[in-house]
Amino acid sequence: CAQWEDELKRLFRAYVEASRAEPGCVQYHMLRDAADPSQFIFFEVWASREAFAEHTALPHMRAFSERRMDYLQRDFEVREIEMLSA
Repeated sequence: CAQWEDELKRLFRAYVEASRAEPGCVQYHMLRDAADPSQFIFFEVWASREAFAEHTALPHMRAFSERRMDYLQRDFEVREIEMLSA
């Protein structure tokens, strides 16, 4: 399974720099659970909901979304969080 995890890490890493370069991106991090290396977490901060919507509508993001289950064991869980500190 480690080979599959490394391939997935390489695939996801390609999206990190492209996403960070988008004008509405404040932060974009790819994380991996230390206890379960098959668990990847993306921590993203966007300037607005509109900036996030623009991100998800980009051709490479739509293409990934359409074939995401070729790579994932279960679908993404997206959680919108509220920033309480400055």
